[in-house]
Amino acid sequence: MKNTLFAAAAGLCLVAAISAARPRAEADPSTAWNRKAAAAYLDQRATWWTTWPNAQRDHQTFCVSCHTALPYALARPALRQPLGETGASAAETALLANITKRVTMWRDVEPFYPDQTRGVPKTSESRATEAILNAVILSRRDARNGSLSDEGRRALDNMWALQMKTGEQTGAWTWLQFHNEPWEGDSSAFHGAALAAIGIHSAPGGYAAAPENVDRIKALHAYLQKADEKQPLLSRAMLLWASSLAPALLPHDRQQAIVDALLAAQQDDGGWSTASLGSWKRADGTPLDTRTDGYATGLVTFVLESAAGARTQPHVTRGLAWLAAHQDPASGSWFAASLNKQRDPASDAGKFMSDAATAYAVLALTRDR
Repeated sequence: MKNTLFAAAAGLCLVAAISAARPRAEADPSTAWNRKAAAAYLDQRATWWTTWPNAQRDHQTFCVSCHTALPYALARPALRQPLGETGASAAETALLANITKRVTMWRDVEPFYPDQTRGVPKTSESRATEAILNAVILSRRDARNGSLSDEGRRALDNMWALQMKTGEQTGAWTWLQFHNEPWEGDSSAFHGAALAAIGIHSAPGGYAAAPENVDRIKALHAYLQKADEKQPLLSRAMLLWASSLAPALLPHDRQQAIVDALLAAQQDDGGWSTASLGSWKRADGTPLDTRTDGYATGLVTFVLESAAGARTQPHVTRGLAWLAAHQDPASGSWFAASLNKQRDPASDAGKFMSDAATAYAVLALTRDR
């Protein structure tokens, strides 16, 4: 009897020792992160963006950024049910009202960056970029609501009117170019076209199957297929997300090629590094931050969840574990560094990549499994 009790006690001690030694990264991602803190960070940053002088535009509107506003709009609703919220947060409501205002006043509002003040061709670049961002945000919202709203349809109409019909970018759109990666650089037009596909194929009510959209979508798909293999892996991850919504967009073997490349880029700690998903150089000559970060890990994990292949599950599990272990307890955010210059991470501009990182981390951690 004593031997039995001793063995049992020893076994319990061994289990306790193993549990204590287990890295935090193996914690259950469903319980090991702070949803309320993440929501507070995202709301605070979105509210700041709406009032930042540099973001202000005419007719008392503000521009919609790829790093802060877009990821926020995509991710914030995912926290509503877990937090027991009955409606959109004040910051989300303000962002959607701003987008709706600019969509309905499309012919009257100035572009984000007019040619007259920023040089040619900034008017066309900013118009097309904004049209896509508006369409994605409203179509994803409408998908949650189950029907395409009037402003959602108008946003898509505004976007289609600017689709390129000749040249190398046939089927795509022009895009803002400020030599800032990954959203305003050399590869960003492809990134934007993938976002457009996400918006189109998210729109509810059979929108993508409407006869008037068939040829336009066919041209977009052709562009994405043609340009795919020349793009940074980060942008190809966006294409994989789009193809999970529209399997006909990309042949199965091409989808698997992107999956394989993403799996091969996974770090030993289970996450991904944004710096490793493209060939970038900082304008100030400082070395890129090559550590695993929240943006790449959040985005890639979320996209691999969307791909939903059994082969990806162990990789997804490791990605989720990394995210669960690396939320900053003080701010509720996940960190990512600029690809363009060395920035003070405590500054507002230094938080832009972390804004996107936090949003995609939330999307990955809240996705139904």
